[in-house]
Amino acid sequence: MSAPTESPDLPRISFVSLGCPKALVDSERIITQLRAEGYEITRNHSGADAVIVNTCGFLDSAKAESLDAIGAAMKENGKVIVTGCMGAEPEQIRDRFPNVLAITGPQAYESVMGAVHQAVPPAHDPFLDLVPPQGVKLTPRHYAYLKISEGCNNRCSFCIIPKLRGDLVSRPIGDVLREAEKLVAAGVKELLVISQDTSAYGLDLKYAQSQYKDRSISTRFYELSKELGSLGAWVRMHYVYPYPHVDDVLELMAEGLVLPYLDIPFQHASPNVLKAMKRPGNIDKTLERIRKWRDICPDLTLRSTFIVGFPGETEEDFEMLLDWLGEAKLDRVGAFKYEAVTGAVANDLGLAPVPEEVKDIRYRRFMEKQQAISAKILTNKVGKRLQVIIDKPGPTVSKGRSKSDAPDIDGSVYVASRRPLRAGDIVSVKIERADAYDLHGIAV
Repeated sequence: MSAPTESPDLPRISFVSLGCPKALVDSERIITQLRAEGYEITRNHSGADAVIVNTCGFLDSAKAESLDAIGAAMKENGKVIVTGCMGAEPEQIRDRFPNVLAITGPQAYESVMGAVHQAVPPAHDPFLDLVPPQGVKLTPRHYAYLKISEGCNNRCSFCIIPKLRGDLVSRPIGDVLREAEKLVAAGVKELLVISQDTSAYGLDLKYAQSQYKDRSISTRFYELSKELGSLGAWVRMHYVYPYPHVDDVLELMAEGLVLPYLDIPFQHASPNVLKAMKRPGNIDKTLERIRKWRDICPDLTLRSTFIVGFPGETEEDFEMLLDWLGEAKLDRVGAFKYEAVTGAVANDLGLAPVPEEVKDIRYRRFMEKQQAISAKILTNKVGKRLQVIIDKPGPTVSKGRSKSDAPDIDGSVYVASRRPLRAGDIVSVKIERADAYDLHGIAV
């Protein structure tokens, strides 16, 4: 977020946003409302009238980071409002910081604003118009996260998201499309579609019709993809579970309406581990799906995340995961060493914990295996021309991303150019070399 212009006459709120892109969207909504009511946003706790900390509570390490952020805000300011996932279990915050002004759970926008009003009454000026139509964004101007639903109906044993955020609640498709339209009109070149389970979109609404312009459209993943693809921006799909109807969206990717990119959380490849995780376990069928997707859309990029060291994971289970990686040849992969989450079902399965030193070794072996796969895929792109969106312009070399790269989690493309490039430019780049994670080329 660019540095805000501060006025000494307006109340100031300092804001800390932690956690995933879904939490970032929550922060954007709160900040948009704050700006609409005349509050200034500042980075400095010490000069603010109050501080809001939007917390993450998924892992114990994330909770520790959130508690550190609250502690820093209390030390520097003292008037602190806590919201986000940790707010769903307020006692752990109150035990450490009994003097925080208020604690609210995730998506509790009205409660947050109520706490702000009580701590710092808003300045009244009916002639001020402080908010652009697309709202206040915390991402660069040329891309934005588009959250289509809250919560999740899945009950993975390692996850407490349904406990924190509840079951799936989809936004009507008309509301989502109107927001997307405003973003594109404001200069957004890339829409990153996020939720906890994107391909389940609309299930809770029984795919009800919603009005958009002069049409009624079903609140469904396929219809959403098709309509977003008509807006003229890059559309990138995150957190997609491989339900059968996902195959239909691959056709839209092949047509160029949606980026040929799927972020699918496979998590593991051993049927025993997947069963303990309460995840789909037919890995052979998953490999068949991947082959089918690549037949439909040869340019498809697949990214995923995996957990190593889940309770009960044997060496045989882990070897099965490595073998599956070799078969699947995913483009982009992230891995996490299993971390027990307070309140997760996995803690009570009675399975033997994997020693930390074994987790470390397996994580290293996993990443070495995937690095070799990713490096080969990137090497095969040398000599090709790719469309690249510029994130950080430079005097002679700019940093950008291809259609295969999401912000912050994937690789980059370093673009040498004789002409000046700007953030948000989409340029054709001839790839000249590749390293383990990134590409290097020349704008043509």
